[in-house]
Amino acid sequence: MLRSRRRTNIALYVVALLTACTTALVGVVVVRAVQEEPAPALAVEAGGLTAASAAERREFSEVVAAATEVATAFVNIRYDDVDASIERVRALATGEFAEQYDSGTDELLELLGGARAVMTGEVVWAGVVTAAQDSATVIVATTGTVANDQTDQAPVARTFRLQIQLSLVEGAWKASDLQFVEGLA
Repeated sequence: MLRSRRRTNIALYVVALLTACTTALVGVVVVRAVQEEPAPALAVEAGGLTAASAAERREFSEVVAAATEVATAFVNIRYDDVDASIERVRALATGEFAEQYDSGTDELLELLGGARAVMTGEVVWAGVVTAAQDSATVIVATTGTVANDQTDQAPVARTFRLQIQLSLVEGAWKASDLQFVEGLA
C-alpha cells in the first residue's frame, strides 16, 4: 500500500511539474506574440469603440498636434515681443476665432505692456472629443507661469484647460474657436 501511494504521489508530482512547464511555455509564447503585435488603436463611433485605421490614427495625430500648437502659442506671450506672440496665434486662427482675436489685439497690447506681463506654458495633455473630415474638437490642458507687475515679476503658476474647435482650411488645421473650460481636473 505504501509503495502504491508513493507511485501515485510521484505520478502526481510529474503531472504537476509538466503542467507548470507547459503553462510557463504557453505564457512565454503569448507574451512574445503580444509584444510583436501591438494592440490596435481605438476610435469612438456612435456604436462604441472600434479599431482605428491607419488613416484615422494619422488624422487624430494631426488634430492633436494642431491643437497643441494653438494652445502653446496662446499661453506663451511676452510684452517685450508682443507682435511675434500675437502673430503666432493669428497664423493658427481662422473664422470667428481669428476675428475675435484680431478685435481684442489692441486691448491685449495695452494690458501686456502696462503690466510688463510674460506668460509661459506648455501642453501637458490633449484629447480629441470629436473629429470629422474637416472639423474637430480637442480639450487641451496646459501648465505654466505668469509674471507681471502684480506679481513683482515673480513667476506664479497657472494652469488652463482649453476647448479648441479646429477646422481644416486648405489642408491645415486651424483654430476656429477657443474656450476656457472650467471644472476639469
